[in-house]
Amino acid sequence: MSRAFGPILASQTNMQIVDARIERYLKDTYDDGDPVRAEMESFARKKGFPIVGPLVGRTLTVLARAVGARRVFELGSGYGYSALHFARAVGPEGVVHCTDLSEANAKLAESLLSRAGVWSRVVYHCEEAIGALRRIGGSWDVVFNDIDKESYPETIDLAYERLRPGGLFITDNVLWSGRVLGGKARDRSPSTDGVVEFTKMLFSHPGFVTTVDPTRDGLAVAVRV
Repeated sequence: MSRAFGPILASQTNMQIVDARIERYLKDTYDDGDPVRAEMESFARKKGFPIVGPLVGRTLTVLARAVGARRVFELGSGYGYSALHFARAVGPEGVVHCTDLSEANAKLAESLLSRAGVWSRVVYHCEEAIGALRRIGGSWDVVFNDIDKESYPETIDLAYERLRPGGLFITDNVLWSGRVLGGKARDRSPSTDGVVEFTKMLFSHPGFVTTVDPTRDGLAVAVRV
C-alpha cells in the first residue's frame, strides 16, 4: 500500500480528523474494562497494526444491533478487532465471516476471540476478501469493508448484490488521514485515488443511501435500498 505523497500535502499527513481531546473523552467514557479488547488495542499500538479503534468499534456494535444483524461479512479482518465488536452484536445465533490472507492473523484471532467467548460465532477465510465473498455468496445483514484502498471501488456492486434490503455496507478510512483533500494537488497514490473514486461511486450509487461519520478516519455507512 503506497503512502507516498508530495510536500504540498505534508500538513495533511495523519491529519487529526476529530479533536484529540474529544476522542480521549469519548474513549475514556466508552472504556468498559474489557481485557481482550484492551489487549488487542495494545498489540496494535506495539506492532503499528491498523485497527478501527474503540470509537469506531462501538459504532459498529450500535449499527449492527440497530439493523438486527445476524450475518456479517468482513472484507479484511486482520486479527479480529472489528470482528470482536460484530460478534458480540450478532449474538449467539449470529455469524461473522472474516477474511485475511495471513494464517498467523487468523490463529491470533482464534486465541483472542476464544478468550472473549465469541469464537464460536466466527468463521475465518484465509483468502483474498473480494474473491471470498463472491465464492461464498449468500445474503448478509452487514458487509464491512477494510481492504487495500486501491481495491475499494470493486466492493460497491458486490456489496449491493450480497446485502439484503435494509442491510448496511460499512467502510473504514474514507477520509484517509486527509489525503483525499487538495484538489488538483491531491496525493495521486493508487490508495488515495481508490478511496476518492470509491466515495464518489458510493454516493452516486442508486442502490445505496450513504453518509460519512468523520470519527477517527471517516466511516462510510450506506443502507441498501
